[in-house]
Amino acid sequence: MSEPTHPAPYDTIIIGAGMSGLAAGIRLAHYDQRVCILEKHWTIGGLNSFYRMNGRNYDVGLHAMTNYTAKGAKKGPLARLLKQLRFRWEDFQLAEQCGSRIAFPGVNLEFNNDIAYLQSQVNASFPHQKDAFQTLLNRLVDYDDLKQEDFAQSTRTILSEIFSDPLLIEMLLCPLMWYGNAKEHDMDWGQFCIMFRSIFLEGFARPFKGVRLILKHLVRRYRELGGELRLRSGISKIHVDGDHAVGVELEDGTIMTGKRILSSAGVVETMRLCDDSSVVEVAAAGEMTFIESISVLDCQPKKLGFDETIVFFNDSEKFHWSKPAQSLCDVRTGVICSPNNYAYSAEEGELEAGFMRLTTIADFQRWSSLNDEEYQRAKFRWYDESVASAVRFMPDFRRHVVDTDVFTPKTIRRFTSHDNGAVYGAPHKQLDGTTRLKNLFLCGTDQGFVGIVGAIVSGISMANQHCLREWAQ
Repeated sequence: MSEPTHPAPYDTIIIGAGMSGLAAGIRLAHYDQRVCILEKHWTIGGLNSFYRMNGRNYDVGLHAMTNYTAKGAKKGPLARLLKQLRFRWEDFQLAEQCGSRIAFPGVNLEFNNDIAYLQSQVNASFPHQKDAFQTLLNRLVDYDDLKQEDFAQSTRTILSEIFSDPLLIEMLLCPLMWYGNAKEHDMDWGQFCIMFRSIFLEGFARPFKGVRLILKHLVRRYRELGGELRLRSGISKIHVDGDHAVGVELEDGTIMTGKRILSSAGVVETMRLCDDSSVVEVAAAGEMTFIESISVLDCQPKKLGFDETIVFFNDSEKFHWSKPAQSLCDVRTGVICSPNNYAYSAEEGELEAGFMRLTTIADFQRWSSLNDEEYQRAKFRWYDESVASAVRFMPDFRRHVVDTDVFTPKTIRRFTSHDNGAVYGAPHKQLDGTTRLKNLFLCGTDQGFVGIVGAIVSGISMANQHCLREWAQ
């Protein structure tokens, strides 16, 4: 029996129905390309997805959308994606954060979506660094993240040249590493600039209905334009002929051909699929992965005295960003987030219940080595330990918890296919999205952009650069 083959080639085959893959599909379908998105799971979104359990809706991954800009803004990633994908600002129904905080022993830096507030906090807590912080802001205004000559420089080295107080350096690095750094210990300067802009110069927001609203709009638009989406369609091989990818083979044996392939699976994972096994890849997978717990409360967090949107905490003056050295988790640092604490409109009201989300650094290898009984015990233990660590920096909410759920690096690995459950992918990014094959390109985390808006912009950018430019010629 011959292998089933699609009767005609696609213009572009996209691997992965996450934010970047869906955005790329919409962009290409706008120009009448024949596009198929292949997703190995039964649902879309990758780690930025959602599920329903015990009658409640839960977001996976979403703490906040970064890169917020107000309605009518003409510049910035959010404005760009709305224009490129032809959405209205109202379609995402974004509510701004109520206010967030970086918490270190004895020092707090509060911030919101106005950089002037963070600057006033720095000036008050670190008055001798006032001019240095202004120097940093001036340097970031001049930074163009489309010009990557200095992208991989050491952020710690550069910040040490700007600031004389090491504590302020650690406090600035904490939220930016937590929300977008695949490297251990240090951060690429280009990544720092991107994340500083997205968090401090633009800011946090959230749709009232969570990530499912964004995914619903993306899928609806893609299908309206004639795009094809196949769920439960995992890829077993990318077929290679010389220096070109000629198609993919699905896990059920179906062969599909395409003029080009755009993958959001990650650079290590994508190149491993290629069947020209004589080529040795040198790319290394990332190590930074997490456990995250969701606690459902019997009241709104504000009634307990917690009215902040996100708290990034660290319990020493040195911020340690690496996988745990000797245990399943490292609870010295973490992220506390309440999706309740956004400035929702009067019409939207409040979320159906109080929610607290807590994220902690974890070790994939140790989690994956546990048997089922050990795994379940570890989830209970590290939920308790991470919450106990977090309540040093916020009101203690434990007696108000009525339900919980925990996902681990094994969960992340299952839904992203990233080696080590690496949330931010490989530490070395392929900024132009190219690979050793002339028609196989990357989008998403390993191309260099993170977060929901970043992932969408990555899909748009790579579609424009590698799929539309050539196709239009």
